[in-house]
Amino acid sequence: MIRTVDSPTHVSAPVLAAYSYCETVTGQQARNFAYGIRLLPAPKRRAMSALYAFSRRVDDIGDGELADDVKAARLEDTRALLARVQDGAVAEDDTDPVAVALAHAAQAFPIPLGGLDELIDGVLMDVRGEHYETWDDLKVYCRCVAGAIGRLSLGVFGTEPGARGAERAPEYADTLGLALQLTNILRDIREDAGNGRIYLPADDLAKFGCSAGFHGPTPPEGSDFAGLVHFEVRRARALFAEGYRLLPMLDRRSGACVAAMAGIYRRLLDRIEREPEAVLRGRVSLPGREKAYVAVRGLSGLDTRRHTSRLTVRRRA
Repeated sequence: MIRTVDSPTHVSAPVLAAYSYCETVTGQQARNFAYGIRLLPAPKRRAMSALYAFSRRVDDIGDGELADDVKAARLEDTRALLARVQDGAVAEDDTDPVAVALAHAAQAFPIPLGGLDELIDGVLMDVRGEHYETWDDLKVYCRCVAGAIGRLSLGVFGTEPGARGAERAPEYADTLGLALQLTNILRDIREDAGNGRIYLPADDLAKFGCSAGFHGPTPPEGSDFAGLVHFEVRRARALFAEGYRLLPMLDRRSGACVAAMAGIYRRLLDRIEREPEAVLRGRVSLPGREKAYVAVRGLSGLDTRRHTSRLTVRRRA
């Protein structure tokens, strides 16, 4: 069982200001994520915003216009900052609000901060321009940049006392992160190709005649692009199904947060499945009203109850 630590009722003004900065970053830069964490009580919501703001900083270095050697150096500087947080060496009056907020969150909750080291490792893979021959290869990358975020988030959420199978909660959180990342990869195929990045495994691309890459709004000539997308969608759905085993282990509001974020990405996956070539024309997204509906559905517990009932049926079978 993974417990959360009750946050102190009093949070100092400098720490609250640091959290406010992180929440602003989250609201502006991560709308899907922000919809989910709105459902959390304030201490958990603040901690999640601190995790996001640090992760955003790492991602922005990797996605920026700097030379690769400069990016690598800045990522190592960020790793050194993380080490300061891990060592308890960040004071409340530190000039870096993200470090202040993350340090407080790590004191309030049992967050496995080593996951942020993994994130830095994953972004360094991007900086080096690594490609992936197989799904097993790609999983290593996805675990760094997304599975680790799932495990970090679980440190904030905790699991319910007596939750059945809670010892596997980190595994399910990791798998759910993989599902979200594979959905991101499908959604961003064209944008990533424009930046010289191809994430889908080379053996999958070859199988469906897509090894030439994606350089325009139409699939490579003679390819079965729809077949490729549908193949990856099925893989993502299997990951979602496994990762959703986490939901019954969480308290109501944490489960609602996870269900909302996962629900938004599953609906994106539905859209991609219906119209595969849309990802070559631009980023597929959901309107705000649909995200709000998913959030309400998550808060109602519908997805959690549905998944719990499915697990019960499987056990009885």
